[in-house]
Amino acid sequence: MPDVLVTGGTGFVGGAVVTDLAGNGWTVRALIRRPDQEAVVRARGAAGVALGDLAEPGALTAAMDGCRLVVHVAGVNEMCPRDPAPMYRANVDGTRNVVRAAAAAGVERIVHTSSLAAIGEAPGATATETTVHCGAYLSHYARSKHHAEIAAFAEARRLGVDLVAVNPSSVQGPGRTAGTAQILIGYLNGRLRVAVDTVLSVVSIGDAAAAHRLAAERGVPGERYLVSGATLGVAEALAILARVAGVEHRVRYLPGWLLGAGATVVGGLMGAVRRHPPVCREMARVMRAGARADGSRATRDLGLEYASPETWLAETVDWYRDRGLVGQPPT
Repeated sequence: MPDVLVTGGTGFVGGAVVTDLAGNGWTVRALIRRPDQEAVVRARGAAGVALGDLAEPGALTAAMDGCRLVVHVAGVNEMCPRDPAPMYRANVDGTRNVVRAAAAAGVERIVHTSSLAAIGEAPGATATETTVHCGAYLSHYARSKHHAEIAAFAEARRLGVDLVAVNPSSVQGPGRTAGTAQILIGYLNGRLRVAVDTVLSVVSIGDAAAAHRLAAERGVPGERYLVSGATLGVAEALAILARVAGVEHRVRYLPGWLLGAGATVVGGLMGAVRRHPPVCREMARVMRAGARADGSRATRDLGLEYASPETWLAETVDWYRDRGLVGQPPT
């Protein structure tokens, strides 16, 4: 019987978790919502699949039958949703359903994928596992992940299930093409003309996946582990990207307030024609605030060794080039 169920295995992070666990001796069962997703997770290393949805407690319990571990990665990550209710249902209610199903199925441990966004550090502060939430949210996503983490720990305590949270910072690397990865792709193709030089904490997809396995093996129940390999300014990150890719493009850096003002105008115009804006006020708030995270506890307590930005950025460039997403290096 499979000994671990992974939710969200068709996604960027969840798929990497499936591959990492399978490559390290775990027998993985992946939760899928549609039969046509089976090939995707089997290609990532899953030995079996189970049909189900985060909104279906009975199906979740059946999917976990015989599993010692559940790694709950599934969720919704969206900026500026017209209707945030589905995000809250998936991230908060879905997490609560997973914990209850795990208790009913006799699962020994749950690793819950939380987020740096759930920490809620004050502006300019560096987030740690013991940071007290400042009480303000930059986005619906941040609010939903904070509430999901609270629900996960509360239900686990109530039901007597071991639960450990992993809080990744911005996850980047081969396989990611959406969100902030568009900054990298835009730069490599010479289309990134302007940017806001904010500060971001980042972690490679390989390290984020390994952190879930190590949390399952070594994490202390009731604790969370921030996973962040580096904190970089956008200009600093693009300078590293330029070196490893062998290209150089000029980028003009704008003050954060200008991004916020532009987002308000663009968001209003796009909302008037019922289209999703490329930059909205929520996104501008997140970018202006930036993020700083201390990921050292995962190294001390779990034994996670972070790859350098140079290493995973070079791997990412190769992945982009192999798939024709960016141009080949100059001769």
